[in-house]
Amino acid sequence: MLTAKNIKKNYGNLQVLKGIDLEINQGEVISIVGASGAGKTTLLQILGTLDKADSGEVLLNGVDYSLLKDKELAKFRNEKISFIFQFHNLMPEFTAIENVCLPAWIGGKDTTETTKRAEELLQLLGLKERAKHFPSELSGGEQQRVAVARALINSPAVVFADEPSGNLDSKNAEELHQLFFELRKQFNQTFVIITHNEHLANMADRKLVMQDGVIISDV
Repeated sequence: MLTAKNIKKNYGNLQVLKGIDLEINQGEVISIVGASGAGKTTLLQILGTLDKADSGEVLLNGVDYSLLKDKELAKFRNEKISFIFQFHNLMPEFTAIENVCLPAWIGGKDTTETTKRAEELLQLLGLKERAKHFPSELSGGEQQRVAVARALINSPAVVFADEPSGNLDSKNAEELHQLFFELRKQFNQTFVIITHNEHLANMADRKLVMQDGVIISDV
């Protein structure tokens, strides 16, 4: 479903990615681990269209990102790709359900259908009773689950997560990790997750180990 071929990226004289080849199938949960500076976040940003490689290509369901113009790329990203970050990045002036709906509203989707889908996701994630609460009224774990629901609202082909449990205590982190696999089971959802959490990394279908801009292990 997702293919990267010979991805290279420099920042000035620093070569961050030195030729990454990667294939990810639909429904896989992939973890990416490695020391700081290994190139994990740069790779994730390129796979997720937030940055461009200096050379190589990335294809999602056969579509080469580099061939898309800015408006086409923005539409493609909104419809096919979602992100979960260490900090939930919820809009404080919107309720939980409004935060979940935002990507769909930006994409011009029907308000009624979007709200229904958001309600279903919040119920699935155990947040039905918190839908009308603002982020400041939610716990850290609840805020991150709202961020997960937001990532799923457009039924993306792939969700990229960068240290999604890094700001959570151990109990909430474990619940979030289990949630990824429940969502894969229910929706056949694909996840690509950067993590320093060894337990989560080892739960994944495949663990990619990066070092000095290359993948040194894929098991």
